[in-house]
Amino acid sequence: MVGDTVRCPWHHACFDLRTGRMLRMPALYDLPCWHVEQSGDRVRVAGKREPPEVPALSGAPRRVVIVGAGAAGNAAAETLRREGFDGSITMVDGDPDAPYDRPNLSKDYLAGNAPEEWIPLHPASFYVEHRIEIIRARARAIDAGGRAVELEDGRRLAFDALLLATGAEPNRLGIPIEGEVHYLRTLADSRAIIRAAEGRRRAAVLGASFIGLEVAASLRARGLEVHVIAPDALPLERILGPELGRAIQAEHEANGVRFHLGEKPARVEQGAVVLESGGRVEADLVVAGIGVKPRLELADSAGLAQDRGVTVNAYLETSVPGIYAAGDIARWPDPHSGQPIRVEHWVVAERQGQAAARNILGRRERFDAVPFFWSLHFGLDVDYTGHAERWDRIEVAGDIGARDAQVLYRAGGRVLAVATVIAMGAESAVRRQRQNLMAERAMERGGDVAAAVG
Repeated sequence: MVGDTVRCPWHHACFDLRTGRMLRMPALYDLPCWHVEQSGDRVRVAGKREPPEVPALSGAPRRVVIVGAGAAGNAAAETLRREGFDGSITMVDGDPDAPYDRPNLSKDYLAGNAPEEWIPLHPASFYVEHRIEIIRARARAIDAGGRAVELEDGRRLAFDALLLATGAEPNRLGIPIEGEVHYLRTLADSRAIIRAAEGRRRAAVLGASFIGLEVAASLRARGLEVHVIAPDALPLERILGPELGRAIQAEHEANGVRFHLGEKPARVEQGAVVLESGGRVEADLVVAGIGVKPRLELADSAGLAQDRGVTVNAYLETSVPGIYAAGDIARWPDPHSGQPIRVEHWVVAERQGQAAARNILGRRERFDAVPFFWSLHFGLDVDYTGHAERWDRIEVAGDIGARDAQVLYRAGGRVLAVATVIAMGAESAVRRQRQNLMAERAMERGGDVAAAVG
């Protein structure tokens, strides 16, 4: 509990204690709220309280177009309605399945532990009920002067306000390839990997990224022999440091994953990956997870200012008034690190979609949410709050090997990020998750993070 809010220790969703209203994603719904009466030392829970009415807005734009139905785009569309917007909302996305729970594509769904019914964020009826139109088409260009989105089929969608939430796309291999190499970004990609895994014995995962390692764990859950090939000395060392990198590698190895580190693929042949060193890794399924790049073509067409992403101000507005950007493409002024940053996290994208929607409606809400993500590797869960692109010191409290630890990333003596290492289901997990929430609160308030989590 923080002030008049209550927060979830798993994924840091935030709710209003007085109304049950969802304030911060990744929650999708409000909490039910009940009348409570106190008489002396007796407390009585009475009937359920109806959520407060959200008044309709005046002076808001009438036509909002959202390009991209991923985390940011979906969150923006939902938030517009939650905030009382009664104009038209149109989401444009060529993905026939969006919006859906993208993080699950490399985790439980790919591992075979979650049915496909879990993947959509809402049933189709939700968007009909809330008058959110989804156009299954690709946008070709933005006519910033004419205030219109041009679709590949020639249609033009006029807008008063526009949100670009085009996300990212996987980096592709630049080597000779025989046969098929899979990439994972969409639900269709995950389905294709599941089909390809049937009857296969050995898989090669190219890249020790979060996606690559989560795919490796999921394919092991399906019974395949899995080899991870990456040029790094340790998995995820650049993001999480050597201590956590070694622990994640050890967790994977304990579950049968084989690593070929310091290696690069030279070519993919039928049944094998040939390494630059001359070695061969036999594989009848190959998946590449070598990072992503932001989709900036539409931003280029609109003439938006860019710096390794679309440059936005504290309100997520681009260099063209009335056009906003959120999610993987947006580089915003982060008040916690003091630097402009671009982050490819699901929760960040959702919260930016919320903030962008409120600002489209004139709320003038600075985006100051602390970045947060989680990554699951077999029974080891890593929760990460803050953002440290560079650090000069790492402090570990607890035992990473025992999956019960807290890791602080410092630069110039200041804590920029905190990672907690958790064994799923362990008694220590609650304490570590609480520490992660305390780190988030301290960063929000500009306080002493180390003292808050100590």
